[in-house]
Amino acid sequence: MPLSLPAPPLADAPILVGYSGGLDSTVLLHQLANDVDARARGLRAIHVHHGLNPDADAWATHCSRTCGLLDVPLLVVHVQVERGSGLGLEGAARAARHRAFNDALRDREILALAHHRDDQAETFLLRALRGSGVDGLASMRPWRAYARGWLWRPLLDHPRDALRTCATEHALQWIEDPANADLSFDRMFLRNRLLPLLRERWPHAGGGLARSADLSAQAADLLAAEDVVDLARVQRSNRTLDADALQTLPNARRARVLRRWIAELGLPPLPGQGVTRIETDLLAARRDAEACFEWAGARVLRWRHLLYAAPACEALPHDFSCEWDGRAPLQLPTGDLLELAGAVAFETCVWVHARHGGERIALPGRSHRHALKQLLQVQGVPPWEREHMPLLSATDGELLAAGDAIVSARLDTWLRDRGARLHWRREAMA
Repeated sequence: MPLSLPAPPLADAPILVGYSGGLDSTVLLHQLANDVDARARGLRAIHVHHGLNPDADAWATHCSRTCGLLDVPLLVVHVQVERGSGLGLEGAARAARHRAFNDALRDREILALAHHRDDQAETFLLRALRGSGVDGLASMRPWRAYARGWLWRPLLDHPRDALRTCATEHALQWIEDPANADLSFDRMFLRNRLLPLLRERWPHAGGGLARSADLSAQAADLLAAEDVVDLARVQRSNRTLDADALQTLPNARRARVLRRWIAELGLPPLPGQGVTRIETDLLAARRDAEACFEWAGARVLRWRHLLYAAPACEALPHDFSCEWDGRAPLQLPTGDLLELAGAVAFETCVWVHARHGGERIALPGRSHRHALKQLLQVQGVPPWEREHMPLLSATDGELLAAGDAIVSARLDTWLRDRGARLHWRREAMA
């Protein structure tokens, strides 16, 4: 029986087919190339050249020839697989492949991948063996947002045998990757050893596992809707949560809210013990402890009643110092900008520099100078702002400002007389 593909939910969007040259993607490319609607939308293919097999060049040539016969434009992308990434060779190749897909996908374009029902079963088993919850067990979704467009898996309801039958009936030519028989890869061990054994006892094991993945996806969607509500209840800004409000949530809900918060910020997923570390190191810490948990170039900090999450940006270098006349915005090493708004400039340059400790500043209406450290604490400037905060000093050494939060009497008078304003744009913490 011929394969039938569901129509992609987004009308009129062009389609980019991920084409490896293997059986599955060959069938998908053939089906779409013979679909009038797919042609009308705009159909092209992408082949990712990993360079891991001696025949990789021949595979790319085969894909080019096949696409030429089908009159489908093909983009061949050479990638560098990072063997030392810690993901394993299989995971590193997948990451490189998706980087190529991400870069190639155009606005609103649909990336069509040839994953099928047996792939879904394998993914479900792999994630179950790693102890995943319903979000992980949901495995592969048939449709989701991806890069600048969408990701579509139209073959998820079809088993591998149906694809092979289709390929044989249409006399399609495909590549057999020897890696598919390499039992050192977890997925290949499941495919070639475990699943055949399961099917001896339960012939419909693949379909049952794929059905469990679908039910897990439904449960995950219901939980995600509640996560959105609870996250909004405890969120105080884009990057901060109220730690006290967060701790009123049940443990399981708190863990889900934390993971969703991190995901919405675009930070790397929390590691396996990430939630536990936040619970024990941050939520249980004293309010004045300024505790921190870091992972994969990201961090969460606890300060007073707040949790703050962001990339682990470098602080303003301790030895940073430069002259500035205020005529144009000054970009700091952190990526932040310092601006003097009001179309004015300083009569003489000021020095912009990092905090060194022990600074004192004379505030408007005060008869003496105050310790900057104490003022920052009183005004509630959090530590993640303090470590990026630029200071302004006059050439005679007098401290004029700390960011735009604390301005000296001398600079305040100068700004007021000219209708000007000092602005510190915090790009590094946005």
